[in-house]
Amino acid sequence: MKSSVSLNNKRVLVTGSPGFIGANLVLRLLKEMDNGVIVSLDNMSDYYDRKLKEYRLQLIDKAKENSSVQHVFIKGSIGDKNFIMNLFSEFHFDVVVNLAAQAGVRYSIDHPDVYIESNIVGFYNVLEACRYYPVEHLVYASSSSVYGGNKIVPFSTDDKVDNPVSLYAATKKTDELLAHAYSKLYNIPTTGLRFFTVYGPAGRPDMFYYSATQRLAENKTIQIFNYGEMLRDFTYIDDIVEGVYRVMRGAPGKEAGEDGLPIPPYAVYNIGGGQPENLLHFVSVLQEELVRAGVLPADYNFEAHRKLVGMQPGDVPITFADSSALERDYGFTPKIGIREGLRAFAEWYKEYYS
Repeated sequence: MKSSVSLNNKRVLVTGSPGFIGANLVLRLLKEMDNGVIVSLDNMSDYYDRKLKEYRLQLIDKAKENSSVQHVFIKGSIGDKNFIMNLFSEFHFDVVVNLAAQAGVRYSIDHPDVYIESNIVGFYNVLEACRYYPVEHLVYASSSSVYGGNKIVPFSTDDKVDNPVSLYAATKKTDELLAHAYSKLYNIPTTGLRFFTVYGPAGRPDMFYYSATQRLAENKTIQIFNYGEMLRDFTYIDDIVEGVYRVMRGAPGKEAGEDGLPIPPYAVYNIGGGQPENLLHFVSVLQEELVRAGVLPADYNFEAHRKLVGMQPGDVPITFADSSALERDYGFTPKIGIREGLRAFAEWYKEYYS
């Protein structure tokens, strides 16, 4: 088990902070830290409705009122190197959590430029800033997408991930390679986190559970890919945040090799529940919870509103996390099941859209 350090009195940067994971992480830090500075950063892109990002920022502002931590939101892009360097020069961060990225597998098929700018150039800029303004720990978001069509399950961080099936996955694998190089060359402690299908209240509207809910509420048909023969390791947002929070406080140790050069203080972990759910079962639970929450009427005809379709480009039939390394090093494995998670989402959705 890694030793855990306090984040009190630390200067923490969270990029992508109005995003789904970023906002929930900032809320957790405001609750857990007794003092220190949190800088939130985002470019407020219009990939999805900005109102949802503004809503999350409002939750942060409200939480800030009951916290002794100083919180600052700054609008800017990690793709702007001068901006990032100036930010690091001003704050001299202790811990950086890079969650800013262009998300989405299908969107990357038709919009490759934004993925290169944000996920590769932007992450390179963050690494460069960590090089010139040394940090205690850089934590960054990778993705289960790096496993591509891996047929060995559960997915282990020891598996080869050299065959991405989407540009999004390729950019995330690139981030891991860049992080390893910077850890080796400049002795920067870095930890990559491969997130598995994150869901929950105030999530991303492009994610299936959210977009399906919107379409059902509008009396439209939802598409279920690969004719429902898909398994997903759904991971509730609170479990993701718990994992990130623990990892933030336990950086890879610095040590020199026999040649006197740094052994890369580098690590990668899966954060997933390790219990893949059949997509049709997931949809059934979602429907039940939407009825329970009053989002949909009790007599809603679900069979008439769902269509089984083939596989989509860039998609994979299964995701399945081996999170044993996270359990070994940080004493944590995601535990929240889909019934509890989807119930919380359905209740939030009812309140938010009413």
